[in-house]
Amino acid sequence: MPVLKVPKREAEPVKRKLKKLNLYDGKRRPGIEGDFVLLPIFEDETVYSLGYEVLDIELPLRPERQIYKNLESVLAERLTPEELKHLRRYDVIGDIAVIQIPPELEHRVDDIVWGLRKVHPFLKVVAKKGFHEGAFRIRDYSIIWGEKRLETVHKENGVEIKVDLSKAFFNPRMKGERYRLAQLVRDGERILIPFAGVLPYALVIARYRKVKITAVELNREAYELGLENIELNRKRLKGEIEFIHGDAFEVLPELPTYDRVISPTPRGVDALALTLSKAERWLHYYDFVHEAEIEDFRRRIIEECSRQGKDCEVRVKKVSDFKPHVFKVCADVRIKG
Repeated sequence: MPVLKVPKREAEPVKRKLKKLNLYDGKRRPGIEGDFVLLPIFEDETVYSLGYEVLDIELPLRPERQIYKNLESVLAERLTPEELKHLRRYDVIGDIAVIQIPPELEHRVDDIVWGLRKVHPFLKVVAKKGFHEGAFRIRDYSIIWGEKRLETVHKENGVEIKVDLSKAFFNPRMKGERYRLAQLVRDGERILIPFAGVLPYALVIARYRKVKITAVELNREAYELGLENIELNRKRLKGEIEFIHGDAFEVLPELPTYDRVISPTPRGVDALALTLSKAERWLHYYDFVHEAEIEDFRRRIIEECSRQGKDCEVRVKKVSDFKPHVFKVCADVRIKG
């Protein structure tokens, strides 16, 4: 959930301003971080124009208002303790909730939909998650409640992202990661993003930084949605985005090198050598790695740097869980000299 990071001496007047603008989330308690106060706010593009850092941090709810803490607490009155153990994580993308329902809870679909609508009253669609299909990592979904659509506009980090879950892959759980990268980038950088999808990384970075981004995507439908997203956010963007439709393995060899390459690499694809060859200063390379093999992954990157005659410093961080003992990770590769 978004918070505004404000110096303590400015906290009260900023809080009053947020209330006046109807941007202050009074259901959550403010937090303290050193000499700063973390003010709970609602997700709205206006907060990004106030001149303070916006972070994605969970703050505690005020006890007297903590009626629906999460889906599990809502469903505690309808499901047995044993059934509650089978509840899975879910995602909210725009006004669509996407949830996986295991066989043990198939008879509780109506209750789960009721609970989701209690926690998120703005929902218009609840979709059941299926399996990934095809080369573009697109899941199969079945709508179990609401409007018969999988298209929506998702808001995050001050941008709007049009998504059609039946046509293009999109992961809302990377919101914090996209913000992290945007804060690492500096004005004036030239950035390359292969496997760019509907442009979530490019849009967030261009929202915060005056940069030139070249993005590449093979999926024609994701590419067309990305073009719509550039227009949808045109007035919000500080940076420029050039979007190329094509196979990264065919397009990138024809492109120059860039200050920074960001590769949200699809699972099962090895683009390390290619993306590293296009990076002058930084490569942010994503992959799926077993926890016992993270050091091997780091060593492989260093070896590839050596093969390309580059002196690299590599830091690998876990970004999210994928399945037991397997994580989505990001290797931040700094190229020295």
